[in-house]
Amino acid sequence: MPLLILFIAVPLIEIALFIQVGSFLGLGWTLLIVVLTAILGTWLVRQQGRDVLRRVQSSFETLTDPTEPLAHGAMILFAGALLLTPGFFTDALGFLLLVPKARETAFRWIRARFIVTSSASVGGRVFRAGPDRREDVIDGDYSEIEPEPRRHRGPSGWTQD
Repeated sequence: MPLLILFIAVPLIEIALFIQVGSFLGLGWTLLIVVLTAILGTWLVRQQGRDVLRRVQSSFETLTDPTEPLAHGAMILFAGALLLTPGFFTDALGFLLLVPKARETAFRWIRARFIVTSSASVGGRVFRAGPDRREDVIDGDYSEIEPEPRRHRGPSGWTQD
């Protein structure tokens, strides 16, 4: 339901803003602003996207957690989609997502609403990360047991020779 409201509200806001800005500046200037914000937004998305890509690659090389750079990359991608969508409201949201401090705030807000747990087994030891560090993990070894050879059965499978 909230998504439906969003899909209805955003176009209505955009139409209202187009009418207001168009009546104040005129049609030509309004269209020029929309085109220029798309061009400027595309350039900014490319610049920041490259920077975030370098941060993601660096986190993989240093074996650090790439969650934050990946989230920033996703937000920059979303900002690009908003900036390419014609409208003043979507442009404002897109430019807001291109501000690094705004992305950091959004990342902290999103991260606070999700619980991420992971575990890895290295050399027989289980390592857990996240808030669910359980102490009831049993460490053990295993070995495969070869199954017993099957007895030959008769042609029907029900009787033995």
